[in-house]
Amino acid sequence: MAASADEVHAAEPAGPNHGLRIFLIWLPIALAADLVIWFVWGPHLPPGNMSTSAASQQFDIKVMSVMAAPVMAFVLVFIGYSISVFRHRDGEDEDGPPIYGNVKIQATWITVSSVIVLCLAAFGTYELVTPSAAGAGAGEGPSPIWKPNGTTLQVQVIAQQWRFTYRYPQFGGFETTALVLPVGEPVQFNVTSLDVIHSFWAYQLGVKADANPGVNNIAYTTPLHTGSITVRCAELCGLWHGAMFNYGQVVSLSAFKAWATHTEALLASVTAMLPPYATTYDPTVVPQINKAMVAAGITGAAGLYYPPNDPVQP
Repeated sequence: MAASADEVHAAEPAGPNHGLRIFLIWLPIALAADLVIWFVWGPHLPPGNMSTSAASQQFDIKVMSVMAAPVMAFVLVFIGYSISVFRHRDGEDEDGPPIYGNVKIQATWITVSSVIVLCLAAFGTYELVTPSAAGAGAGEGPSPIWKPNGTTLQVQVIAQQWRFTYRYPQFGGFETTALVLPVGEPVQFNVTSLDVIHSFWAYQLGVKADANPGVNNIAYTTPLHTGSITVRCAELCGLWHGAMFNYGQVVSLSAFKAWATHTEALLASVTAMLPPYATTYDPTVVPQINKAMVAAGITGAAGLYYPPNDPVQP
């Protein structure tokens, strides 16, 4: 007597559990990747930990990398497993069985993806509004939502084509091309521009704030370690945008006070030529500012923004 279709199907050997195989391959790879990211790669992630804002950004990147690595590992493991196990072999010319969906896989994928995205959204919101992160060193406009406790060192960043200068209002308001900060002291950057839109990017500090004419854009950070700072303009601002950079230093508190006191006395006659300190400057006082810069040895052209050997700006 012929066997029924159900009996034939029951007699066929069960195939391998591909889902379990993929999971067992993926799990150790994902764990190893996360451990390497957190303990080996994480401490070297940009922008480092030279300041509170930089350390906050490094921590954020570590968290996002740890959450993304298992997803990336799963995709790579699945691709590799599929190429190895489900590849076409000689003599297999028939079509595979039609697949109309798998509710468990679909539900799992949607659930896991949603949880990861929502967790990252909650984490990002928390990091932006908590005092420890302080918006990750970004400019928060003239009225920041968070301010550090106690007194801060104020440093005004004045951008113009194509250089940055810095005023220290708590030391007589002198202006210099040298950015010097004390370690361990909260700093308030007041960022503005004299001409076009620039962007003040102090890479090692994790501080990046747009410099807009007529706007005081405030950013906070606290240097945690001494060392050099690279400052660049991160907004296309004209012909010599790529050359608009300089360097700064984070030094000990005693070294900073000595430098600030000496520079204040050295530039006293030049400071007297500057307009009174303000969070922004009217364009009509730009020639006056640049006249003082020339007196300080910072060469300016007839256009007052760039050296005479540079081509005329259209």
